[in-house]
Amino acid sequence: MSKSHDNPISKREDQQKILAKYINPTCTFVPFSKQAINQSIPARFEQQVERRPKAIAVKENSVSVTYTELNCRANYLARVILDMLGPRSEPIALIFHQCHLLITAILGTLKAGKFYTPLNPLDTSSRNANILTETQARLIITNSTYSPLAHQLAGGNQRVLNIETSEAHSHADNPSITLKPDSFAYIYFTSGSTGRPKGVVDNHRNVLHNVMRYTNSLCISSDDRLSLLQAPHFSGTVSSIFGALLNGAVICPYNLIHQGMDRLATWLNEMEISIYHSVPVIFRSFLRHKNHFPSIRIIRLEGDRAVRDDIKLYQQYFGQNCVLVNGLGATETGLCRQYFVNKEMNVTDAIVPIGYPVDDMDILLVDEAGEKVGFNEVGEIVVKSRYLSLGYWQQPKLTRESFVADPDESEARLYCTGDLGQLRPDGCLEYLGRKDFQCKISGQTVVPAEIEEALLGIAFIGEAVVSTFENKAGVVRLIAYIVSIGDTKPSVAEINRLLSKHLPDTLIPTEYIFLSELPMTGDGKIDRLGLPEPTSMNNRFEKNYVAPQGFVERTIAKIWEEVLNIDRVGSSDNFFALGGDSLRGIQLASLLRNVFSVELPLTTLFKMPTVRELSIELLRLIDNNCSTNLGRMLTEIEELSEVEVARILTNVKENKG
Repeated sequence: MSKSHDNPISKREDQQKILAKYINPTCTFVPFSKQAINQSIPARFEQQVERRPKAIAVKENSVSVTYTELNCRANYLARVILDMLGPRSEPIALIFHQCHLLITAILGTLKAGKFYTPLNPLDTSSRNANILTETQARLIITNSTYSPLAHQLAGGNQRVLNIETSEAHSHADNPSITLKPDSFAYIYFTSGSTGRPKGVVDNHRNVLHNVMRYTNSLCISSDDRLSLLQAPHFSGTVSSIFGALLNGAVICPYNLIHQGMDRLATWLNEMEISIYHSVPVIFRSFLRHKNHFPSIRIIRLEGDRAVRDDIKLYQQYFGQNCVLVNGLGATETGLCRQYFVNKEMNVTDAIVPIGYPVDDMDILLVDEAGEKVGFNEVGEIVVKSRYLSLGYWQQPKLTRESFVADPDESEARLYCTGDLGQLRPDGCLEYLGRKDFQCKISGQTVVPAEIEEALLGIAFIGEAVVSTFENKAGVVRLIAYIVSIGDTKPSVAEINRLLSKHLPDTLIPTEYIFLSELPMTGDGKIDRLGLPEPTSMNNRFEKNYVAPQGFVERTIAKIWEEVLNIDRVGSSDNFFALGGDSLRGIQLASLLRNVFSVELPLTTLFKMPTVRELSIELLRLIDNNCSTNLGRMLTEIEELSEVEVARILTNVKENKG
């Protein structure tokens, strides 16, 4: 389903105007040069230490750590690591929540010439144990809070270093470790929401290039204070931590689990956060308190889709010079696209676009055959760049399948994201969900995100997810999970009426399940695997069910139940919405011909897909084919028993006519 976009506000030139007016470089902004990516992360950090030795680097509530202090602590830790493990490059596991000690552990690990892999302390022991086994990490660095967990996971196979109780090394100067730009920096294991968890490996040069993309597009300067809300085991922390520390800015950790969502709004103002970063669901949650945030100049939403209501919240509660940036990125790619919204922009799309290119990151959209698709056509998003992840830890086959050489350029590679999108003619990219969630209904490829966008365009629907359900007969149906705005639950009939203005009947959901909130994964993304299964497909329209009236409607309904393998069909039910398709339509037409002795073209079913509409057409055809007014006679047979209808269907099955 393609669509056209005529809203001039969203054109590329308007994005440039927003950049020029609202993200204008300040006197302290220093562009991140392309040459600066050809070094290590510690080298770039140490340059900031020399420039701003007494400036605050990390601010965690009442704890403030200057650049000099942070550098010394990281140097102490690096020397302890070197004493324990020696100088060779190898992974080190980290177990922390968002805190200043985490920042020390990351920098100390890198300064020792190692690379880090964060573990999730809330994850299962078996998953964390698998990561330790897969990485062969010999050391776990943690703090007092997670020291017992670290020892439990180590089980005698790894050494554990508690950063809070270990003695400071005698030397605070920078270790003399030579780190090349292509040295490993980290392994981030994916959440597993789209398949088996994989360890994504990247090097210092690619991390620095990603920081360059953020720095120059958002004009990050030493005056900025960046929030750190995501847990350490999510790769979204990379751009926040290094976006701050490699530009002389302040990183401000906040532990959502321990400190709570209720206090977040107050904390943002107390910390004078200027660049806020989270997934959209967290952004929506803390704005329930209706605070205003005069210090925030940039809102970064990434990791999941942003919707029109997010724009409304931003325009209501943030200052006139604040800009919302909706972005696309992945652990394997870093930042790929950005879309800027200001206070005056009238966003008409239900789902906010993910925008326009950033430096050195190109996007291709391809079909199933790998051929490029045109504008406003759906295709898989493929990222083309020289700065993609190195691949998956110890999975060379998967790496070769996922990262392929660009046939047009020797130094670039292509990464197939598994995400779907479509490009507007001006180059703006729209995100349409995971390729995995595609399905076929009535022979038509269905992209749930397009139905979700239509649902989100309805004023009283706040959030919506569309999934599929296959019954025992193999019939696939569309299920819509709805979070309505306010306490009033909209009627299914009203939703269907509004959807029918934008979608064909085959894309109208079969069942609506109303939830107080959508299930979320640990990183705040919609958990599609956690959506409840429909308890009964027969309860789909309980409040809107209309019993078939008369012999013809009841007979059609009984035949539908037989063909579609469902228990109850109402007068206003739609054949295709119940899971019917062209093949079952042919079967239906044959059965109707045997019962009523009239020929029903398949095209009629597409034009008149409900029991009521089809019965009216059948009666008309019967009248046209009979010398007597048989159609009128049939409408008067109101009391035909279920037994008699069942006998008719039995005769049909046995070809007795």
